[in-house]
Amino acid sequence: MQAEDNSLGFLEAEGLVAVVEAADAMLKSASVRLFFYQKVGAGLIALGVMGELGSVKTALEAGELAARRHAEVISLVLTNPSPQVK
Repeated sequence: MQAEDNSLGFLEAEGLVAVVEAADAMLKSASVRLFFYQKVGAGLIALGVMGELGSVKTALEAGELAARRHAEVISLVLTNPSPQVK
């Protein structure tokens, strides 16, 4: 993990199309790195990005807009998470 990766952002949506569109929008809108992809169950898929706080917030906003065309979305930003979380 790089020094400027001081925030984590998570997005969860139902369906592959919604999540792929969200990931595309997130990575194109801000300087963040995708570090997490997990099938949660019942069609839910979670994504995680890391980067500077402003970039993570921008990426999540773009991802939410893209995914909401297809599904309900839940998102969360963690600022300065402990090393155990990282």
